Parts: sequence; C-alpha cells; structure tokens
Amino acid sequence: MEFFKGAKGSWIWLVIRLYLGYQWLNAGWHKVTGETPFSAAGMIKGAIAKAVPASPGAKPVVQGWWANFLDSFALPNISLFNFMVQYGEVLVGLALIIGFATIFAATMGALMNFAFLMSGTVSTNPNLFALSFILVAAGGAYAGYLGVDYWFRPWFRSKLGFLFDDAKAKANAAA
Repeated sequence: MEFFKGAKGSWIWLVIRLYLGYQWLNAGWHKVTGETPFSAAGMIKGAIAKAVPASPGAKPVVQGWWANFLDSFALPNISLFNFMVQYGEVLVGLALIIGFATIFAATMGALMNFAFLMSGTVSTNPNLFALSFILVAAGGAYAGYLGVDYWFRPWFRSKLGFLFDDAKAKANAAA
C-alpha cells in the first residue's frame, strides 16, 4: 500500500480532507451567519424524547445514559453547546481545508459526528464519521502533507520533543 504514503498518496488524503473540511465549514458557517441565532436546544430536546421507545416492545433510538447526559448537562449549559457546535464546525472545517492540525481536526469532527449519531441524527453523519476515521487511521501521517502540517508538524515536534519517543525530535529540541 505504498500508493497511500508520501507525496503520491497525499493527493488522496487531500481530496478526503477538502471534502470533509467543506462539509464542516458549510454546516458551521450557516449556523454562525444565519438570520436567526443558532440553538441546539431543539435537537437536544428531540434526542431526549427519542430515549423513550416509540411503541411497546420497541427499542429507543437514543440510549438512556446519553439522554440523561443531554438532559442534566447539555440543556442546562445550552449556550456553551451552541457556541461549541457552531464554532467547532467552522474551526474543524477551516483546519481541514488548510491542512492545519489535520489529525486533531479530523478527530474532533468525528467526535461531533459521534455525538450527533448518539442523539439520533443520522443524515450525513455516518459518512463523515467513516471518512474522518479513515483519514486519521490510514492517512494520519500524510493527511496534512499538502497543507500547513507539512511545516507545522516538524516544528511542533521539535518544540515538544520531550513528549515524543523520537531521537530526531529530542535532537531538534536541544538545538
């Protein structure tokens, strides 16, 4: 699978990264610039309601523990969640598009997709979650090769070399 590594494979990761970035930026931008202020309260209340089976013997769409989290933590802190959702989506989108902190951005995007899925919202979330997982797991080292990460990751590793078990990073940090 040498094709997926290095400069040649980075083009595949670039396409996936740009697609994910556009999806996140577009979703967040509409929330930030919309005519009415964004509120996740309706979605959260809907998710809580989905924790109750639709009919006797049916299984609930949302698990009880997740509904309890949403009811006891997310709803009382709705302004924090509104901020995190809309600006998180924008920041993940921008980071993926420019290839900055690609692994972290894709992981945060996957985490948001996971939360939306847990809340009973399917839409494009499974697709975006799967692509984010593939980007992190398979293309992690090369996903930002055609982006800011090409320069950022070596610099970051040199500054935080003590965190990495890497002789090169330690040598760069000592210099």
